[in-house]
Amino acid sequence: MAYRTNRRRFMQTTTAVGVGYWVAGGVAPRPSRAAIETINFASIGVGGKGTSDSADAGRSGNMVAICDIDDGNLTRAGLRWPKAKKFHDFRKMLEEMGDSIDAVTVSTPDHTHAAASIMAMKMGKACFTQKPLTKSIWEARMMAEVARAQNVATQMGNQGTAATNLRTSAALVKAGVIGAVKEVHVWTNRPVWPQGEGRPQDAPYGDAKVIEVKSEDGRVVNKIYWDDFIGPAPFRPYHPAYHPFKWRGWWDFGTGALGDMACHTLNMPYMALELRDPISIVAETSGHNQETYPAWSVITFEYPELNGRPPVKLVWYDGGKRPPDDLLPPREAFKDANGKPLLQREEDYRNVINTGALLIGEKGTFFSPGDYGGDSAHTGVWFDRKEYVLQKNLKEPQVEVKVSPGHFEEWVNAIKGGEPAMSNFPDYAGGLTETVLLGNLAVWANGKKIEWDAKTMTAPNAPEVAHIIKPEYREGYAGLIV
Repeated sequence: MAYRTNRRRFMQTTTAVGVGYWVAGGVAPRPSRAAIETINFASIGVGGKGTSDSADAGRSGNMVAICDIDDGNLTRAGLRWPKAKKFHDFRKMLEEMGDSIDAVTVSTPDHTHAAASIMAMKMGKACFTQKPLTKSIWEARMMAEVARAQNVATQMGNQGTAATNLRTSAALVKAGVIGAVKEVHVWTNRPVWPQGEGRPQDAPYGDAKVIEVKSEDGRVVNKIYWDDFIGPAPFRPYHPAYHPFKWRGWWDFGTGALGDMACHTLNMPYMALELRDPISIVAETSGHNQETYPAWSVITFEYPELNGRPPVKLVWYDGGKRPPDDLLPPREAFKDANGKPLLQREEDYRNVINTGALLIGEKGTFFSPGDYGGDSAHTGVWFDRKEYVLQKNLKEPQVEVKVSPGHFEEWVNAIKGGEPAMSNFPDYAGGLTETVLLGNLAVWANGKKIEWDAKTMTAPNAPEVAHIIKPEYREGYAGLIV
């Protein structure tokens, strides 16, 4: 692969990025260090998914700095790493601690991913960023470009990419186990947060930039640094409808059910069929108020022929929608090698088909249940809608895949000069994120079929979605992103 991190080069001052968009914003690259003996990590976002991401970092090196907009999260993380310096603003953390940091994890709301990651990468830091890689398509393209130009070790947090079952499934599809694939269906049980609602009309804290959360007796029990949460987005007053957790459903902060889960559930079909750069996307939804994502959506992507692979139609479902029942293997189809039923109860069957992916080919249908690329107990092929063969029982074709040491471990190894992590930004994660986020263009267009030009990152027939492709940023952050 062209993208490879050299241990000494990782620590050296790098030249300016030549992509024409990104400006350092006054941040200087760090001075050279001879080698990495112990990786010095900083974690941006240490609550929610950031709890486990920072824990992975702490197990893999030395945690020197932690950052979160919520004092409760920061305090709990500080108990785990008492020597790590605490920050609320990632910009101040990187400016002050840059010389001491080798690598960062970014586990913030989606709208802050690009700003934090780009600033870190331009300073020569290795970067692990949660899925989806960014909030917008333009950001995803630029994240890949900057990572390549800076030659830093990167990885997106879609952990299933490292799963042997997922890699085997993709290899089997590539090897023709179901023949030419012309149709893919992917669905999720998300959202599990509010969507389809309007903006709150009340502002219990006014325009305060720091929110003091008080108990019934008036004691301050937490502080939320709201202005730092807003980051590059347009300012709006704090409301519990946004934080904690519920930010995913809002256009200004999150990417909805599609952005949250498709980097997982679409991962195997994407790997198997190189599903990037569709030529059109159209969405059917419950309704769109330009504040939150819809309560449900069904999004259809059309892909052209690619290197002998026929054109492919991909359909995404969320909010309780899923493929027609007649496309799914029935409960009685799931049997072990001795013909014994695997799913005795209807409830067991419903749990297996709750989320997943179907790849429909000329010879059969490949079923990958769950969010992370299937499991050895139920993944398999429904041949001619008659016989269901578990993946582990397939005799042909024979495939071999590289067994991962672990998702986070792949990134750590890359930092130390090993092979790039599979879900690195330039070669994998950037393209997957672009594909996923294209669905939200169609959601915004609310029924209009979007024509997509991947080369120019434009929708020629839908200029009204330009601000979704490439958003504007608030003062204080634009210099990091534009």
